[in-house]
Amino acid sequence: MAKEFKLPDLGEGIHEGEVLAVRVSVGQAVKEGDIILEVETDKAAVEIPSPYTGTVLEVLVKPGDTVKVGQVLMAFSAPGEKSAAVSESAAAVPKAATVPEQAAASQAPGPRPGPVPASPATRRLARELGVDLALVPPSGAAGLVNAEDVRAFAARGKAMEGPAVARPQPAAESPAPTPERTPEKTDFSKWGPVERVPFRSIRRATAKQMSQAWSQIPHVTSQDYVDVTRLEVFRRKHKKDVEALGGRLTFTVFALKAAATALKAHPRMNASLDTAAGEMVLKKHYHIGVAVNTEDGLVVPVVRNVDNKSIKELAVELHALVQRAHARKIGLEEFQGGTFTITNAGALGGWTFAPIINHPQVAILGLGQGRLQPAVVRGEKGLAIAPRLIMPVVLCIDHRLLDGADAVNFLKIFMQIMGDPDELLMSLV
Repeated sequence: MAKEFKLPDLGEGIHEGEVLAVRVSVGQAVKEGDIILEVETDKAAVEIPSPYTGTVLEVLVKPGDTVKVGQVLMAFSAPGEKSAAVSESAAAVPKAATVPEQAAASQAPGPRPGPVPASPATRRLARELGVDLALVPPSGAAGLVNAEDVRAFAARGKAMEGPAVARPQPAAESPAPTPERTPEKTDFSKWGPVERVPFRSIRRATAKQMSQAWSQIPHVTSQDYVDVTRLEVFRRKHKKDVEALGGRLTFTVFALKAAATALKAHPRMNASLDTAAGEMVLKKHYHIGVAVNTEDGLVVPVVRNVDNKSIKELAVELHALVQRAHARKIGLEEFQGGTFTITNAGALGGWTFAPIINHPQVAILGLGQGRLQPAVVRGEKGLAIAPRLIMPVVLCIDHRLLDGADAVNFLKIFMQIMGDPDELLMSLV
């Protein structure tokens, strides 16, 4: 009996993916655990193993297809069971003289009586293409209809035809609603050369996530500036030691530690809103996502248990995470479970900006480039103007759970730590 293989649940909030590669073909023998597909879903490329040992009967997808969780992708036969490929080879031997009924059924026009022999995957494909299996001439042994038969029939434009299988029409008193008019596609090429690129993969996942966040979360933004002059001196002093360990000592590393301290002081910043239950979910763990700009788009891998790690540990772990994100060698689970997000546009030369909250989180912190600015400082001789390294910080909050006062108080702690290396050391737990 054929076994369907459906796209499994690949993790939190994952509903679909794009097929990058199909590693098997019809008739190929596979063992449980063999890699059969590579799917890109929610910013990660995932190799999918076979859950069965047997022979591939059908492959219903190809590279570039978008597939949803629960969708049938392949069909397998059990070990020792005759596969569709074997059956089709046997069917190539002329049998008209010995099985006239089968030949007549294959050639006869119109629907065939009784159930049609076909695998569950073939039936699923027929439903998707709008094909009546009773009308499809079979090519397999014993009148078996396979996926190729269904596709060939659909291509000939004969789906759902036949004098005795007309679809029921809606009653006169219940007319079908008039469909909404589809906007006409604009022909941009009439103004000059264009190129159409598929909108998929990371870019499409980002669009979906951001649209959800922007439509559901009422954003409030608080902005300030922090003097990181002393922190920069501290960073330069210790960066070679960190590099010798395989890490990079960046402002984002210090921001991770400062944010974890501020989150502990303001638990509602480290939360999610469960609207169905009418509850705030206050998280007692501090897994902070860091936005990484890659060639394929923005991804947000998560650094876990930031509060329990040293500056050196965070510097090494974050650098490794960023490198693997750029190389697309990062696991799907490393994007999940974040409780707060930091995005640093400073490395790109960005100054101030307002980020969008990473739903279902309730806050996101944006950092800009540290730039030398004239500032009023207090010295031994009183107030004076001096060049200082000033970095903008922007905090966006979900106004359903948090207020402006929460944002201001969070930033006070964060800025105090970032502005004073001694305070950073004193805040370590």
